[in-house]
Amino acid sequence: MKASAQFADAPDDPESLVSEDEAMLGARAPLTTRYAYSAYSICVSLCLAFFIGLVLGLLNRCRLYSPSYNQCVRLTTHSTPLLEDITVSYNKLTYNGTFTTENIYRQSAALEVDEAWEALGVNYRSVRIPPDRAKEAGLRNNQVQINSKYGGGFPANVEGLHHLHCLNLLRQSLYYNFDYYKAKRKGAFRNNDDILKLHVSHCLDILRQQLMCTVDVGVFGQVWYRPSPGSMPAAFVDFSTQHKCRNYDDIRRWAEARQLPKDVPEDFLQPPYDDSIILDGVP
Repeated sequence: MKASAQFADAPDDPESLVSEDEAMLGARAPLTTRYAYSAYSICVSLCLAFFIGLVLGLLNRCRLYSPSYNQCVRLTTHSTPLLEDITVSYNKLTYNGTFTTENIYRQSAALEVDEAWEALGVNYRSVRIPPDRAKEAGLRNNQVQINSKYGGGFPANVEGLHHLHCLNLLRQSLYYNFDYYKAKRKGAFRNNDDILKLHVSHCLDILRQQLMCTVDVGVFGQVWYRPSPGSMPAAFVDFSTQHKCRNYDDIRRWAEARQLPKDVPEDFLQPPYDDSIILDGVP
């Protein structure tokens, strides 16, 4: 048998084998490049999707776990049971800071002025705090309690309303109002001058402490005005600034609805227990 029958003829060009291999490699190169590009794209897409998902998750978490107004109040206010019944909200309000125009609360003593202040709840009676809310309200078992046969609990006053009560007393004690209220001999003015002075100075200092405790960090700008027609403009502080204010009327109505009776029996209060605090004088 001839060799040509067993073996294919050798190519005339020895480089043709190399060229064929190179051609095969050259044919595969674009496919490998496509695979590499595809893997890179997938990797980038996955990383981008992970990053977007992470950002959206964090934003959603912040939205879901954003504290409510009541939670913020709990963090910035002494313990209070009011938050179990009231949802605190905030509304934008521009203060009436006018200097020359007096609203009803600034006017000289008169019946309608007193009625306006009374409507704010400045003389509301104490409320009853149930025993199961006493601890939450910061009340202690060794403080004054209501006799159990009248429902038990603790007599208490809403501090914000006491602040307004004090402000009202300072108003009544102003030099241009004092004689009017002294002649009426009602409320604090039923007492002698020494006790009245202590009451007024107590209120003055309570308000000082409150204002310092909740110091307003807002600022007043200034405006131009003419002291007289045709005069040169002068600068004056603009006291009518915008604030975020709590829903006062809801809090006032809460206290109004829970006032203790105006007239109570002599044994309305529970006699002191053995561990009750009994001071030697008025605190």
